[in-house]
Amino acid sequence: MIEQIQAAVNFIRAFNAPQPTMGIILGTGLGALAKEVKVDVEIPYETIPDFPVSTVESHSGKLLLGTLSGKPVVVMQGRFHFYEGYTMQQVTFPVRVMKWLGIKTLLISNASGGLNPAFRVSDLMIIEDHLSLLLPQNPLTGKNPTEFGDRFPDMSEPYDPDLIRKATAIAHELGFPIQKGVYVGVAGPQLETKAEYRLLRQWGADAVGMSTVPEVIVAHQMGIQVFACSVITDLCIPENLEKASLPKILAAAAVAEPKLTALMKELVNRI
Repeated sequence: MIEQIQAAVNFIRAFNAPQPTMGIILGTGLGALAKEVKVDVEIPYETIPDFPVSTVESHSGKLLLGTLSGKPVVVMQGRFHFYEGYTMQQVTFPVRVMKWLGIKTLLISNASGGLNPAFRVSDLMIIEDHLSLLLPQNPLTGKNPTEFGDRFPDMSEPYDPDLIRKATAIAHELGFPIQKGVYVGVAGPQLETKAEYRLLRQWGADAVGMSTVPEVIVAHQMGIQVFACSVITDLCIPENLEKASLPKILAAAAVAEPKLTALMKELVNRI
C-alpha cells in the first residue's frame, strides 16, 4: 500500500497547491462548507491513482485543495463506505494520503440517526467516543508498515479533548445548542430494526451511522488530531419510529448545515 499512497500523493502534489495542514471529510448532505473554501485545485476522485470512487448519489466525489479561514486545507467532498463494496483499507486510503500530504488535524462530519431520546432532528452532536465492535472489518488488519504507526494503537482518546472543548465554546458563542455523545459505526446499507436500535441504546450509543469510525481509527493510528461531528438526520427511537427516507435525511441535513458550516469554519480558525 505504501507505493499506492505515494503515487496518489505525487499526483496531487503535481498541482502545486499549498501543503495542507488540515483535512476535512464532508458527509451526506453536508457539502456547504466546501463553498467557504478558497479553492486552488479541484481534483475528481477518479483521476487520482488508486483512489476509490464515490458511488453514493449525495457525495460529490472531489478532492479540494485551498484555504479555509486562512489555513491550508484538503477537503473530501464525499467519502467511501464499506457498503459500497470497498474494503476498510480502501475506505480509509484517503486518510493515509492526506497524512502524507501533510495534515496534522482531521475534521469529520456525518449524517446519523439519533438514539438518544433527548435529541431532535437537525441537532449537532460532537462525537466524544465511538463503538466499532459491530463493523465486519478493521482497517488496521493486515500488514502494518512502520510508517502507519503503532501495530496496537491505544484508543482511549480517539477524539481530541481540546478540539471538543473549542467546538463546544464556539457553539455557545454562536448561540446554538450542541449535543455530545457516543457514535456507533455499523456496516449498512440497511437501516436498523427496532430491536437493533434498542440494543445499540443499551450499549450506550447516542447516534448510529455507516461511516467515520474506520477513518478515525486510521487517523488516530497515524498521529492525526481528530474532531468529528454528527448531524442527527432522523430519530431512531423504537417506540416512536418513523420510516426514514433519503429526501427526509437530506432535508434535515440542510437545516443543520449552516450551523455545522459556521462551527467548522471557526474551529479551523482557532486551530
